[in-house]
Amino acid sequence: MVALVRSLAFFALLGSALSAAPPNIVLILVDDMGYGDPGCYNRESKIPTPNIDRLAADGMRFTDAHAAGPLCHVSRYGLLTGRYPWRARFNWNRRPVIGEGRVTVASLLGAAGYRTAMVGKWHLGFEEGAEEDYTGVLKGGPVDRGFDSYFGIRASTDIPPYFYIRGDRAVRPPTDSIDANHSEGWTRIQGEFWRAGRIAPGLELSEVLPRFTEEAVSLIRGHPEKGGGKPLFLYLAYPAPHTPWLPAAEFRDRGGAGLYGDFCTMVDAMVGRVMGALDAAGMRGETLVVFSSDNGPVWYEGDVERFGHDSSGGLRGMKADAWEGGHRMPFIVRWPGKVRAASTSGQMICFTDMLATFAAAAGAELPAGAGPDSFDITPVLFGEQPDGAAVRPPVVMAAGGRTMMIRDGDWKYINALGSGGFSKPSRVEPEPGGPRGQLYNLADDPGETRDLYLEEPEIVARLSARLEEIRRADRTRR
Repeated sequence: MVALVRSLAFFALLGSALSAAPPNIVLILVDDMGYGDPGCYNRESKIPTPNIDRLAADGMRFTDAHAAGPLCHVSRYGLLTGRYPWRARFNWNRRPVIGEGRVTVASLLGAAGYRTAMVGKWHLGFEEGAEEDYTGVLKGGPVDRGFDSYFGIRASTDIPPYFYIRGDRAVRPPTDSIDANHSEGWTRIQGEFWRAGRIAPGLELSEVLPRFTEEAVSLIRGHPEKGGGKPLFLYLAYPAPHTPWLPAAEFRDRGGAGLYGDFCTMVDAMVGRVMGALDAAGMRGETLVVFSSDNGPVWYEGDVERFGHDSSGGLRGMKADAWEGGHRMPFIVRWPGKVRAASTSGQMICFTDMLATFAAAAGAELPAGAGPDSFDITPVLFGEQPDGAAVRPPVVMAAGGRTMMIRDGDWKYINALGSGGFSKPSRVEPEPGGPRGQLYNLADDPGETRDLYLEEPEIVARLSARLEEIRRADRTRR
């Protein structure tokens, strides 16, 4: 009887929450920030992140949330499409990764009556030929994949050519050139690093981050007047704290993690400005905010020793790795009146789940075939999904060199030896009689220090078979 009453209460709450006016949705994705960087995830963090911490205090902090992949472009693909990126063909330098006609978060919400806007890093390609001189229409980008408006850059601020795009055209084509840059005391892919190439006249890489904040703030401030009564969906994809690490003077020497920490603090301040804009526009109470990072940090063991700061927060590995540090991310949801403040969830979720979740929040139905790997997590947000009852099936992810992993509850299986990414060794050849993969129980060993592959052959067989089953299927959501 008690269970029935609780069940009826949950469905009453769910119906009330989702029958109300659809919320504005602001999705903030930062770039290369580690699980252990925000203070709300790591009490020992050397990086001040008061605004991200305040978001966590006002909402729900997930401790087992995973990017769709451990790299920038694959992570973004899964986030926008609700589809595992290893199901797609990736050649973002030559063609759009998101196929024409595929449902995205933006196209779904647009069809549901939202004003859809994107600001920031795209990194999912344009049609071949569009990028030859950048003077024509850039087809296949955000405005062709569901966004009403777009202002941003094609990829990272260390990948040329460097230029702003508004809508589907370059604001100024990249007709100037810029030399490569490196920083003393860091590896070649850290510090104030960028590659040589073409750049638009007048563009300063150090101004990109605040420029995107200005654009987002302007959109929010103008929405009550210009939105035509529609709810707003804003996808703000910051290209930081990805390299080049270029903190403004006011953020230098603010923490104990060097140039990287200073840049993270600047990112945090930008997040604070966006949250302030929601408050000033009177939109806070009717806005669902999601904050996360696209993949793990570029932070080596030597950096941990030098600064005493663990960017991965006790997890093993970093960006590009199949190990947890490559893809387990800070993930915070604030939804006043719907999500309990200062709450925490241990539910395992994936970026691909945002499509189904935003559809539920907006009161929209997923079209047939959309979001094949996306699962609605609103029961978790409303506090009615017990941590012990999984809200989605296992998460499957691909790293480099055909390395794949599956997470099923506390168990994690990797089908190869090594990190599969940036951490050394990336790949290890099996020895006769030795393990051919990796198996970890993350409940007992969150740092993935003890490989149980040879000790638990039945679990290896079960997870290996489940991985292959999901890989061969075209969807996990039925």
